[in-house]
Amino acid sequence: MAEVITMPRLSDTMTEGKVAKWHKALGDTVKEGDILAEIETDKAVQDFESEIDGKLLYIGVEEGGQAAVDSILCIIGSEGEDISALIGGAPAQEAVAETPAVETPSAAPTTSTEIPAGVEVITMPRLSDTMTEGKVAKWHKNTGDAVKEGDILAEIETDKAVQDFESEFDGVLLYQGVAEGEGAPVDSVLAIIGPAGTDVSGLTSGVPVATSTPVADTTPVSEAPKAVVAASSTSGRIAISPLAKKIASEKGIDISTIQGSGDNGRIVKKDVENYQATPAKVAPAVEATPAVAEVKPAATTPAPVVSFMSGEDTETPNSQVRNVIAKRLSESKFSAPHYYLMVEVDMSKAIATRKEINSLPDTKISFNDMIIKATAVALRKHPMVNSSWAGDKIVHHANVNIGVAVAIPDGLVVPVLKNTDFMSYSQISASVKDMASRAKSKGLKANEMEGSTFSISNLGMFGIETFTSIINQPNSAILSVGAIIEKPVVKNGEIVVGNIMKLSLACDHRVIDGATGAEFLQTLKAYLENPLSMLV
Repeated sequence: MAEVITMPRLSDTMTEGKVAKWHKALGDTVKEGDILAEIETDKAVQDFESEIDGKLLYIGVEEGGQAAVDSILCIIGSEGEDISALIGGAPAQEAVAETPAVETPSAAPTTSTEIPAGVEVITMPRLSDTMTEGKVAKWHKNTGDAVKEGDILAEIETDKAVQDFESEFDGVLLYQGVAEGEGAPVDSVLAIIGPAGTDVSGLTSGVPVATSTPVADTTPVSEAPKAVVAASSTSGRIAISPLAKKIASEKGIDISTIQGSGDNGRIVKKDVENYQATPAKVAPAVEATPAVAEVKPAATTPAPVVSFMSGEDTETPNSQVRNVIAKRLSESKFSAPHYYLMVEVDMSKAIATRKEINSLPDTKISFNDMIIKATAVALRKHPMVNSSWAGDKIVHHANVNIGVAVAIPDGLVVPVLKNTDFMSYSQISASVKDMASRAKSKGLKANEMEGSTFSISNLGMFGIETFTSIINQPNSAILSVGAIIEKPVVKNGEIVVGNIMKLSLACDHRVIDGATGAEFLQTLKAYLENPLSMLV
């Protein structure tokens, strides 16, 4: 008899869980003790084991999706067993149980057409808990290409990172539902995979992008991208891949001067990397020089003639990361009553301590590592600063998880150091370097940017002496760190050279009162001015 498996309560504060990964697919044999899925709670990701034997007949929560505790996670029973009575109100999954070859008809386009045997409808995955839509940064497979399980279909840009999306099926890519560089809502049709030559036109009616064609005839396959490019051309846009556009922007290259080598003249990465300005393109600027020179003698007149170079405004479509940054920071600034506290710290002893630590073999820490450690220890002494506003209550976090702001080409991400107060200088240093490196190469996982209880933003390396930041909600505070500057200070009645660093603490007044924030800063200042005090 079929058994309904519900979303388990894996922590005392858990109200809903997220399926980080399924280890079993529909139709798979399941044995007692097998790991069914990885469940992400509000505190950690845990393996969830099956307690019964049978076949996986139904999946109630898609990978990357979340559901309330005690809601249906999956159903296990005998092969071919009728489970319609157990999933009342979910007819789409009913079809899944009857036809194991189809992963989930709920992922199919809104159409009454039946899905052909062996055809799989792939939907835009939910790759983070806050993701509502995804953008196809790059397709790794084209319509008509053979696809094997484990092959990377595309790079999907979420609101937090760009992640590789792998195929779980073998077959041929019959249809692309989202053009490269475009976005679509979660659960909308991303692609269709099936046997070569399968007619899937009934599943794609009303969807104008990259319509599928029988693979046996390769001509229509190559024509599909042309229709997209032609549409772009008539709108005056230049056909260029997102990566190529990004590199061109970084190098300051005018994309209108680049000859594309991709399909239908599309500009790709290698075109930008190999680009060299030709004499023909430089000539007009050189020819203009005599004209400017001829005007110079008239400079003695009361109204001198000034020559300007003409240009055009350009536009860059917002990335998902940029859109979410704009949305969240706006919400934070306008919903949380910010106020700011500032303090100067004498870093002379911290400088000496760092020099002594870095003299040890295979050890190298930064001032930022020391600040993160001192902040974590100070937060343990001031739990109200390590809290969050939750409408009708304040949540006091048991763990100290510090988010460290990292600049990336698309904006800003905040990887999180879990249980920072228990980490050593070396552990903090290694973790920050690793996460910052992967953040810039878009290699961070979504769960590595979740769960912060406090944030730090450091612009000292850019010579910025003091600045204020917007709180990264649901945190109630963020620390802004400036540069260490040599300046005259008074010590023991004498003027000496001091090494001064300014700290600015932005606080949410709903949670942190002024005196509470000030006491936290005084503790942090004491730790940084005497690093050994953190050890007692």
